[in-house]
Amino acid sequence: MTPIRGLAAVAAVAVALVLQVSVFPHLAWDGIVPNLCLLVVVGAALTRGPQFAAVLGFVAGLVLDLAPPADHVAGRWALALVVVGYVAGRMRQDVKPTAAAVVATVAASSFVGTSIFALSGIVLSDGIVGIPDLLRVILVAVLWDVLLTPFVLPLVMAMFHRLEPARTT
Repeated sequence: MTPIRGLAAVAAVAVALVLQVSVFPHLAWDGIVPNLCLLVVVGAALTRGPQFAAVLGFVAGLVLDLAPPADHVAGRWALALVVVGYVAGRMRQDVKPTAAAVVATVAASSFVGTSIFALSGIVLSDGIVGIPDLLRVILVAVLWDVLLTPFVLPLVMAMFHRLEPARTT
């Protein structure tokens, strides 16, 4: 990884985190905000692959876990975004993903990431809520992330493409 790509990735996560915790709570739907950090990780996964995205997912998840107003056990988002980065990065890297493939990847990643976060809360007895409430939260989170995909993913993916074009073999 080049230092410029690393700095750009950290800057993208920082901007996403600031927007997620300061702007989007005012637009929350039933108290649920979109996960912009997840969208940055998915964009990195689709552009740079699973290894880079898993590392970025860990960093993004850790800062999301530690950023105020975090009210959960630290490490839950880090675990969720590592898995999201790796799984999303396993998509075929030899072809450019279509718009439908990107939206499907975001929907699946949002579902997986939010589910891992919710299930880890149940396992750790952190914020006990009922299963119907968890399903509603997961559904709304997926809808939020899919709605913001056309605005966030093209910018993130273009940034990673411009910083270091993919190598052809």
